[in-house]
Amino acid sequence: QVQLVESGGGLVQAGGSLRLSCAASGRTFNSKSMGWFRQAPGKEREFVAAIRPSGDNTYYADSVKGRFTISRDNAKNTVYLQMNSLKPEDTAVYYCAAGPTYYSVYSAGSYDRWGQGTQVTVSS
Repeated sequence: QVQLVESGGGLVQAGGSLRLSCAASGRTFNSKSMGWFRQAPGKEREFVAAIRPSGDNTYYADSVKGRFTISRDNAKNTVYLQMNSLKPEDTAVYYCAAGPTYYSVYSAGSYDRWGQGTQVTVSS
């Protein structure tokens, strides 16, 4: 089973950038869809971005499209989220998730492995 550990979160000024990493262990990483979700205080967990096993197909929430880029390096068992032009409303705990390919990448329920989360705080 895949195990996930996020890193790269921190405090950044509005307009700045961060790159999150999700390191995976396990032999099936390159057969999993990978997603990034986030949860702000008092809000529901929401979809941010996802990527299929080959990396050919990527998906983004409208709120981050054009600012965030998801990518994966299957040789390193790692998925990334490059976040540019950050806004205060991007402040949240960001979670990496892995799941099978036959469910929707947009739904949190589609994923069966989750990382511990990493805090991203964007100051105004």
